Order: sequence, then structure tokens, then C-alpha cells
Amino acid sequence: MKGIIEIYRYTFSYKGRSILVILCNFLFVLFNLLSLVLFIPFLQLIFEPTVKVLNLKEPSWSGGLFDLGGYVKDYYNYFMQKMVNEDPKQALLFVCFSVFAAFLLKNLFRYGAIWHQSELRMAVVRDVRNKLFKKALILPLSFYNNERKGDLMARMNSDVGEIEVAVISMLELLFREPIAIVINVSALIYLSPQLTLISFILLPVTAFVISRIGKSLKRTAKKGQEQMGFLFSAMEEGLGGIRIIKAFNAVPQVYNSFEKINLNHQQLITKAFRKRDLSPILNETLGAAVMLGLVWFGGSMILDVNTSHHLTGKVFITFIIMFSQLLRPIQGISTSLANLNKSKASQDRINEILNADEKIVESPNPIPLYELKEEIRYENVSFKYKEEFVLKNINLTIAKGKSIALVGESGSGKSTLGDLLPRFYDATEGTIFFDNIPIKECSIKDLRNHIGIVSQESILFNVSVRENIAFGMLDSTIEEIQEAAKIANAHEFIMNLENGYETNIGERGNKLSGGQKQRISIARAILKNPNILILDEATSALDTESEKLVQDALDHLMKDRTSIIIAHRLSTIRNVDEIIVLSKGEIKERGTHSELLARKGMYYNLCSLQGMSE
Repeated sequence: MKGIIEIYRYTFSYKGRSILVILCNFLFVLFNLLSLVLFIPFLQLIFEPTVKVLNLKEPSWSGGLFDLGGYVKDYYNYFMQKMVNEDPKQALLFVCFSVFAAFLLKNLFRYGAIWHQSELRMAVVRDVRNKLFKKALILPLSFYNNERKGDLMARMNSDVGEIEVAVISMLELLFREPIAIVINVSALIYLSPQLTLISFILLPVTAFVISRIGKSLKRTAKKGQEQMGFLFSAMEEGLGGIRIIKAFNAVPQVYNSFEKINLNHQQLITKAFRKRDLSPILNETLGAAVMLGLVWFGGSMILDVNTSHHLTGKVFITFIIMFSQLLRPIQGISTSLANLNKSKASQDRINEILNADEKIVESPNPIPLYELKEEIRYENVSFKYKEEFVLKNINLTIAKGKSIALVGESGSGKSTLGDLLPRFYDATEGTIFFDNIPIKECSIKDLRNHIGIVSQESILFNVSVRENIAFGMLDSTIEEIQEAAKIANAHEFIMNLENGYETNIGERGNKLSGGQKQRISIARAILKNPNILILDEATSALDTESEKLVQDALDHLMKDRTSIIIAHRLSTIRNVDEIIVLSKGEIKERGTHSELLARKGMYYNLCSLQGMSE
């Protein structure tokens, strides 16, 4: 029930469109029934072609609303009988046209429902996908340490697709099939209460069988959707690492791994489809058994001349035709329930993301941040991802305009220390201050506006050079963009590209060299003009020539700015104001390059490994 309520909320966020779907479905059901009722005069013409009724009297209407249905029926019978008396062939032609008109209107309203459903279902899918993507952008980086990107993509794709099916199923389950059943059952009771009662005794068997299938379907569907996440991850890793896969002749290995995951997914989804499709087939088979039971009972009632049920052949045939139409909405309910059961697994997976703890929480009354005036200060800061602390009791002050370098072996906590400042993570213990304001009490947007980041991996997007440099700064002029590129030593190579600043650089900037990508990243940071810079091993992946160009650009960028440099190549940090040596999450040494060399401690050993201990 909770799942249906959730789908209901999604759907009725578009009340107008939903009401139009319901109205069109109601009229479709009404004209569907009318198209069958209009066959009764035709059956009368077939079974009693020579019977004439004399002294026909036109019925009168008392004016009461409750008498309207009876009056319409009596007047239609009067009109048809009069026409049969005068010209049976003309009456037959009239019946044919009436039935055709009813079928035409039925199908027009059915298409009207489909017309509005098509926009409604995709609007809901769009909204859910938007919510998922926005939430994915808000979630902290720690979420991505635990979740596969492929699994997140699967939730945005195949799981959201199940919600699309559920929207239609919910509308039909609540606002079409029950209406069709009520109208059809009312007509059946009117035609023959005895046969209707018999059908009600036989039909519950179908409901029991379908409910058992539905529960099994939900379990299988959840496994299938989880396997889809593994499949997307395998695709993403395979295509993203194609260079290494080819270099190590690992195509067969990667393909075999993907083939196994794909086979498992295929088997689970096949099982889910089989269970889902079994529901209407069983329903139809059981419905046919019920109908044959009714044929036997009804036929016996007609053949038994001693009973007083007044069941005639034409009424019985009409009853059977209308009962066959009753099976369609019952089958529709079973199919809709199967779809809703299948979508429940997808809803659960979507809600896992939408309800995930954001962890990096905005202060309810954030303090506005202005330009850094004094210092950045870490006070007794500790941090852990899970159980073990990766930073322990860090105390560090970075005065305005000064530069510090963080060095140490891999896993010592250098990058984590830098990531705490823009609140990619929040400190487990202790406080970080911007001047004298704790950063948790600031607006996240304000805080990040003051920070520029250049990382080891140049994160560029599949748009033009101009758009990459102006990323997040859409009001920048082309002159400002070009000036930033000149400072970053990027203007010259950009102008040599096919379309200059309007050149599309491909996915992740793969049309450019590593040095070119890094200089565009630096130009982006220069254009932002931040108070604080975080340089995370910005030159470690470059060749010597590119490193020199990039280092020159970084020197321009760092001028008069507060800088945190996470360094692997120690040759790039000789001139910083202070070097912080980390090991296992703790500060072991601190000082200038020459001071630390003179101590011949950890920093000296690191420099010796890189051939620069003198």
C-alpha cells in the first residue's frame, strides 16, 4: 500500500493531466459498455424477427433524476420496437450505426487517455530522475567511496523506467479498472442476479493465484535491478579503462567477467518477465474456466422450463458478452498489481538514494563570508571514513597570503586534510576556522566561492574550451576568459585549435594533452579569482616540458593567495612558506625546505628518494 501511495503522489503532482486521464478512461469504460448493450436490439432482431408489438405507448418521464435511466431504457426500447414494426432492415442498419458510433467514441476516449498518459508518465520520470541527479550532486564524496557509479546510473535509468510503468498501472488500478468492474457488475446484476452470484463464487480463485505470483515477482525484480547496477559498473569500468585493457591484453579477461555478469542479469530478468507474464495468462485461463461454468449454469437455466428465472436466450448471450468484458478489467488489475510489485523494488532502490544522509549539512542560519582577512586554522582536527582515523589531532594555522605544502607517503592524509576545508567531508572531531568563524557555521556556497582547486586529474567537460574555463561563472566575458588563459599559459595553444575558444574538447577533454588540460584547469581557477587555493598534486602526472609551463602558470595563480599545496614532486615546493610532513594522519615535521633538510628526518629521507637531498 505504501508503494501505491508513493506512486499516487508522483502522479497527482500533475492534477490537471491526471484528472483528464481519469475522465477519458471513465468515458472509455462507459462507451465500451454501451457498445455491448446496443447489441441487445440486434439479438432481438435475430431471435425474434417476426414478433410485432401492437398499440405501442410512448413512455413518460416524471422528471426525477433517479428515473432518468429507466426512462432512457424504456424510450430506447419503444423507439427500436417502433422501428422494427415499420422496417426491420432499417432497424438493423440503425443498430449497426449506433454500435459503430459507440465503438468510435470508446476508442477516441481511450486514445485521449493514452495521449494524456504519455505526457504524464514522462513528466513523472523526468521529475524523479531530476531529484535523483540533484541528490547525487549534493551527497558527500564519502557516498561515492561506497557506491558504484554504475549502480547509481542503473537507478537513474532502469529503476526510474519501472516507475514510469507503475504510474500507468496505478492510474488503471485505481481509476479505470474498478470503474469498469462496478459498471459491468451493475449491468450483470440487472441482467441476471443468479448468474452474477455464481460468478462471484468462482472468481476469487483467480485473485489468490495472482497474489502468490506477485509476491514472488517482487523478490526476483529486486535481485534483477541490483544486478543491473553491477552490469552498468562493468560497462563503465571497461569503457573507461580501455587503454589499460588493451595494453595488458586483458580484453578476454574483461569480456569474460562482463559476460558472466550479463548472463546473471539476463537470467534474473528473464525469470521476472516470466513471472510477470504468467499472471495474465493464468488469469485468462481461470477466467475461461469461470465463463464455461457460467455457460453451463446459464444454459441449464434456459433449458429448465420449470424455473421462474425468466432468463431468455438473448439476455443470456448479452450476459456472456458483458461477463467477458468484466474479465478484461480483472486481468488489468492483476497486471497492474504485478507491475506495481515489480516497481516496488525499484522504488526502494530510488528511495535509498533520495533518503540517503547528506552528512554535509547547511547551517540553518549561516554566517556570511567575506574576503579572508587573517588566517585559516585547524584546531584539534581528527577525521575517519569508517572506524580507523586517517587524521589525528591536527593543529595548523595558515596565515593570509602564505603558502604551505603537505607532503608524506601515500595514505598519510594529505588529500583528506585539503578536502576538509571546502567541506567535501566534515571533521569527525575538532574545528576548522575561516578567520574566527567555524566553517560549519558558514554558507557552503560562500565557503566554496572563496576556494579554487586544481587537482592531479584535470576534470574537464564535453563542451567548448570557453565553457570549461567559465565553468560555474556563466557571466564571464570572453575578454576575462582570454586573460585568465594567458596567465595560465594556455591562450596560445587554444588559438591554434580548430575553432579557438569554441572548440569542443571531447569527453573529459580527451582531445587535449595532459599539460593542455591542466592549464585549462588553472585558467578556470584564475578566472574564479579565489582567496584560497588548493593544489592537489597538480603537476605530478606531467612530462618535464608540460610541468614547466604548468608550474609557471601555478606561480602566477598562487601570487598573493593563501595556498595549500599537496605535493608528490618535492622539487615544486622549495619556496613555500612552510612544509608540513604527515605520516599516518599525524604531523611529524614542519618547517621550511632548508630547515627540514638540516634535521635529516622524514622530509630528508623523502627528498633523498627523489635525488634532491642537497
